[in-house]
Amino acid sequence: MSDPGASDAICPSCGSAGMTFYELDGVPVHQVKLVRSRADALNCPKGDIRLSFCHGCGFVWNAAFDVARMQYEEDYESTQAVSPTFNRFHDRLAHDLIERFDLHGKKVVELGCGQGEFITMLAEYGGNQGYGFDRVIRDDSGSGKVKFVKDFYGPAYSDLHPDFVACKMTLEHVHNTGEFIRRLRATVGDRPETVVFFMIPEITRILNLAAFWDVYYEHCSYFSPGSLARTFRLAGLDPIEVWTDYADQYVLIAARPGHGAGAVLANEEPPDALLPKVQSFSGRVDKDCERWLGVLREAKAAGKRAVLWGGGSKAVAFLTTLGVTAELDYAVDVNPRRSGTYIAGAGQQIVGPEFLKDYRPDLIIVMSPIYIPEITAQLDSMGVHPETMIPIETTG
Repeated sequence: MSDPGASDAICPSCGSAGMTFYELDGVPVHQVKLVRSRADALNCPKGDIRLSFCHGCGFVWNAAFDVARMQYEEDYESTQAVSPTFNRFHDRLAHDLIERFDLHGKKVVELGCGQGEFITMLAEYGGNQGYGFDRVIRDDSGSGKVKFVKDFYGPAYSDLHPDFVACKMTLEHVHNTGEFIRRLRATVGDRPETVVFFMIPEITRILNLAAFWDVYYEHCSYFSPGSLARTFRLAGLDPIEVWTDYADQYVLIAARPGHGAGAVLANEEPPDALLPKVQSFSGRVDKDCERWLGVLREAKAAGKRAVLWGGGSKAVAFLTTLGVTAELDYAVDVNPRRSGTYIAGAGQQIVGPEFLKDYRPDLIIVMSPIYIPEITAQLDSMGVHPETMIPIETTG
């Protein structure tokens, strides 16, 4: 899908030259907006992907990203809080951060808080006062413990003086990463006791798996532990911990305001450690796409019913990268707000799990293997027993 090696982009994190290594044209601009008809899904707004790698800091980003295309509104449905598996992780993470950073009776802020599930946990579990910032909040009424603000957190709110600033699953949507972190640093100010915490998808896993289903337009920025720590230091934040979680899907970092001179942490890989993975990525994706098309076409030819389990971003990237529109008809999603909507760019209808009671699929492709125990239990409860269930990350 690309001939790696072209040096045609400037890294938005550190300003060094970048190397384009993966290209994809005409992908949906939004993955989790609620699309109400198949026609709208097939004719959704599209953009291009030009993944680039920075030799200076190890950052990966989409050099073709156009922020003007992005429209985050109330029909943007990204919550994962309908999954018991994710809720257990979310709950554990909130308790862990509260104990790790002594968040008891403190002031806590979350940027990009979505519908406020996590900031509410931090506030209630630790007896903290929470502030959640996001323009896609549907209910901003808040409570005694949490105040919601339908806005971006920035210099206008520098008088909040929070003890803890969280930003989960947001930085990957930001194209000007260096500027974004510097702006946050300026908003937090010179309060060395404040902890800044981020959690985002981790690029090393994506490269290792040639996980094309985890590359999509909205995610214009991809970090490893090392590149994330280096971006924070350049912005004047001193990392104190960096780690991975949720089956290594996410990289997490905690830092304090400083001068960017903190010691290098043990698990920060050097910038060029990812280079061999980057150079081979496109070729490995091509081979994996051929394999998946073979699986789907063979099932179709045999008269078997195939569905995806997962109707969010991974499903959109998987189907549109493969160019699949007719090989399967449905994607299953546990989020009731997605039921009856359609996969952007590919047109499959999204249905709830109960649909499978009558549909009786022969093949289920699981878009996120961490949910397999949850999926299996739900299928068993409905008496649905597919011939084959394939977790997407174990096919290569």
